[in-house]
Amino acid sequence: MNSDSNKAGLNRKDYFFDLPKELIAQDPLTDRSASRLLVIGKDSGKLADRHFTDLSEYLRPGDCLVFNNTKVIPARLLGVKEDTGAHVEIFLLKRRADDVWETLVRPGKKLKPGAKVSFGDGLLHAEILETVDDGNRLVRFLYDGIFEEILDRLGEMPLPPYITHALADKNRYQTVYAKYDGSAAAPTAGLHFTKEYLQKLKEQGIKQAFVTLHVGLGTFRPVKEDDVTKHHMHSESYRITQEAADLINSAKAEGGRIICVGTTSLRTIESAADENGMLHASEGDTDIFIYPGYRFLITDCLLTNFHLPESTLLMLVSALCGRENILNAYKHAIEERYRFFSFGDACFITDSVL
Repeated sequence: MNSDSNKAGLNRKDYFFDLPKELIAQDPLTDRSASRLLVIGKDSGKLADRHFTDLSEYLRPGDCLVFNNTKVIPARLLGVKEDTGAHVEIFLLKRRADDVWETLVRPGKKLKPGAKVSFGDGLLHAEILETVDDGNRLVRFLYDGIFEEILDRLGEMPLPPYITHALADKNRYQTVYAKYDGSAAAPTAGLHFTKEYLQKLKEQGIKQAFVTLHVGLGTFRPVKEDDVTKHHMHSESYRITQEAADLINSAKAEGGRIICVGTTSLRTIESAADENGMLHASEGDTDIFIYPGYRFLITDCLLTNFHLPESTLLMLVSALCGRENILNAYKHAIEERYRFFSFGDACFITDSVL
């Protein structure tokens, strides 16, 4: 690691902060929109302690909120090896073909190519086909009926490892606008919105565009390299419709701000924007990794939750707001007992004057 990288905030340790465990939110609030909101001045670093529904005060008619309408699938399957009865787990990552998925398996030693697994007393069967990158397995599923219905019956919601409480209602790990199955994790900034609040914002003249990025676990893979630039992001599939691209482009052209709801929405539109800040309808895979030094092509502001120390997501928000501003904001959030991570409170990184 050279001194230039250290000065630029490109050392992993530059993103460490000490978080008391009791501030990690274990359960969603009864009311989705009852969270607190820490407003952060993008350039000034000034802070304001607000409530989530105060977000409307920082938005202007003509602004465009960009949401990720991916839907989390109950990706965690618990089964038994058919030859030994040993308990195993298969975690769905990405559909490769109709009935072939890339997966994480545990324990890996027991699930080598050729192994067969049964779920739900034989309602679903799986065969391990081959080992691919990072020890992931390609798995073919065998069943009678509709796979999605069987998965909904047998699968568990893939809550992050820092959440130890059971989730009473699967829908609380979905946004109210979730539409397209495919994510291994929720775009959690969107969990704060209710249908009623979305309608209120629409009546206020705030445009709402929907893009799709199926969130993979690679987004949350820890950064192990001291030099941030050497970290490699796993790819995730995304889709931007012509309707969404036109809505976002028109908002930008008319002087509205592009405000991403969550880091996944931000990564999606930054992946598909050209050098002139125009968004294009497209679909494919993106492994974009945003850290300080990145020049944003289209994003103006960001609504997001609080992120893990030394994570790629903390580096992303630092690229938008400045590392020192973000770490100062997180210090304040800890002192004020904000709730952190997936079921926690939100922060709004804005160019509005505080």
